[in-house]
Amino acid sequence: MIGFYDYTMFLTYMSLISAGTGIIVTLSGHGHPFIGIFFLMLSGFCDAFDGRVARTKKDRTPTEMKYGMHLDSLSDIVAFGVLPACIGSALIKTSPFLDKSWHIYDGSVRAVVIHVILNAILVFYVLCALIRLAYFDVTEEERINKNEGPRKSYTGLPVTNSALIFPTVMLLQYITKIDITLVYFVIALITGFLFISKIKVVKAGLKGTLMCIGFGAVIFALMLIYRYVIK
Repeated sequence: MIGFYDYTMFLTYMSLISAGTGIIVTLSGHGHPFIGIFFLMLSGFCDAFDGRVARTKKDRTPTEMKYGMHLDSLSDIVAFGVLPACIGSALIKTSPFLDKSWHIYDGSVRAVVIHVILNAILVFYVLCALIRLAYFDVTEEERINKNEGPRKSYTGLPVTNSALIFPTVMLLQYITKIDITLVYFVIALITGFLFISKIKVVKAGLKGTLMCIGFGAVIFALMLIYRYVIK
């Protein structure tokens, strides 16, 4: 078989499997956006450590290193680009606000326009994630060829931040008891712009990564509590 299957690739493959499962579940039936969020967070957890695990293998060939880098980006576009967009699409189907206040399913011109705008935001978000990842791959390869040492910062918001951004937004659904569908789309639009912006984002070290994992764990626990205990 083509490809590489040692332990350095395991977490990246798991991230993609989680994302693919999340997409299928999220879009099945009437839509399950909140279940999709859990798969998004699982992909984020896998991605947080895949690079560190890969670097523990000291005898990686140049081909294995390039394969791992491109595999990571391809997985990221599915997990942190396509999956959040699918969650947004499922929210449109399940939103009581859009259904009752804007009559989004009545077939009127207004309903069509609303659908077009919201879906355009999702497509824009995915496009920005793709651009961000392609730009990172090119600049990272140039940096490696120049032997500039470990990366200390990123240009543009890394797409993996969506694994914390969107779960935080969805948590508002339980805390405030209001429909956050439009908030989700506004955040998706802003996040997309941040992906392709020139802002400098400091690369998180181990401590920063663990803090993000801890924050994600808190969000995960709160969503479970609000959904299955307080609900």
